[in-house]
Formats: sequence, C-alpha cells, structure tokens
Amino acid sequence: MKRREFIRSAAAGAVAATVLPVEAQVQEKQAGQEFYELRRFSLRNGAGPKLTENFFAQAMIPALNHMGISPVGAFKVDVGPEMPTYYLLLPSKSAEALLSVNQKLSQDAEFLKAAAGFWDAPAAAPAFLRVESTIFSAFTGWPKLTPPKPEKRIFQLRIYESASYAAHLKKVEMFNTAEIGIFVKAGLAPVFFGSAISGPLLPNLTYMLTFPDLPTLSANWSKFGSDPAWKELSHKPGYTDPEIVTNISNYYLSPLACSQV
Repeated sequence: MKRREFIRSAAAGAVAATVLPVEAQVQEKQAGQEFYELRRFSLRNGAGPKLTENFFAQAMIPALNHMGISPVGAFKVDVGPEMPTYYLLLPSKSAEALLSVNQKLSQDAEFLKAAAGFWDAPAAAPAFLRVESTIFSAFTGWPKLTPPKPEKRIFQLRIYESASYAAHLKKVEMFNTAEIGIFVKAGLAPVFFGSAISGPLLPNLTYMLTFPDLPTLSANWSKFGSDPAWKELSHKPGYTDPEIVTNISNYYLSPLACSQV
C-alpha cells in the first residue's frame, strides 16, 4: 500500500472510532478536528535532560512553528515509571504533515545548525536512550487542543489500553457521548483527547488534563468519582472497565520553560 493511501486509511479509521452518526462526524471534521504527535524521549541522567531541553527550545520548537505546527507542548515527567523522560506534543490539522516533520527538519539548514550536538550526536555519546512516537486523531467530542491559562500548571497524561479494537472503540464512544462532559463538570480540564493511529501499545487512547496544583487535581478527581452520572455510566453494560480497558498508565508532568502549552 502506498504511503499516502495508508495515511488516509489510518486517519479515516481513527475518525470512525467515534461511532457517532456520519453527519455529526462530518460536522466535527469541518470544525477543525486535529491530529497530534506525542514524542517520548527516554533520557540518561547527567547531561541528557539539559541537552534535550536546549534542543527543544533553540532548534525543535522554532522549526516546528515555522512549519505551522503550534502551539508545541514540552514537558518533563515528575511522577512516572521511567525517569528522566521528556515529551513533545505536536498539534496539526494534517496527519501527513506530522509524518513529514523529520524529513523537513533534515533539509532545514537553520535547524541543523541550532540542533548540532543533539541531532547528530555520536554513537559513543548519544543524546537520548530512545524516542517513541505516537500519532493520534482527536476525538470528535474534543476536536481541538485547548492550551491552559498562562499560569503555573501541572499536567496529567493518561493512556488507556484495550484488549481489542472493538473494546477501544467502545471506550472512545464512552468519552465522546458522556464522559468528557462529566470531566469538564468536575473540573478535569482537558488539553487533548486522542485515539492512536500509530505507535506502541495499540489499541489505545490517550488524553492530557491540566490543573493549577496537586491538591486541585486530587479534589477534582474525587468530584468526578462521586458524580452520580459517572457512577451510572461506568456501571452500564458494555462500558465497564473489565470489558473495555486492560491497562491505564498515569503520568504527572510539568511544562519546560520552552513549552507553548
């Protein structure tokens, strides 16, 4: 299958994952439903984190903005299973634009000059251990990235894995039809919701929330958990966790100084 055909097929499948009426899907798509790339940088202790942050600030984010990819999120993991780990969040109106980022960077002389030491790090002194990339289609229930207010924030990144594509689609449906509304009511402020098109841990959905501090995070999750609408929804046949979710990964993040989200 040709690359362009694959991209169209994958994107179409992700949009169909919303299992909403066709007319509603078209209306959401016309409203600007986005795609996201989330890059996970597994780093070494020592010089790795600072080298990576400088690469983001001085080379990667300016080059992405020049391509029309903005705002770019840059985060470090404060609580998670593997540290140090940094994330980059790239929003775009096109999945194809995200897939061509590295090729465009390799042809950008200004970027290559600013990225020297990271982009071309030698095997004897690598800049990172590994980079993982996942591309997502935004949920129709939350079609565009919502940057938080410009104040001190923390972020929560959650990944829901499912045992089958049918179960994954059911969980996406659950968010689109009801769960996102309960989130917002409880003060769980979303940044994005995405259904994975490519990357590890398929099938999965991933979302990011933002809070001013940890006490607010805990208090608002308690509101969510005690909401009668959530209790009813989460016990509805077909929507229970044992039926549609096999694993949930949970990370607490803080934005780097260069982050635009």
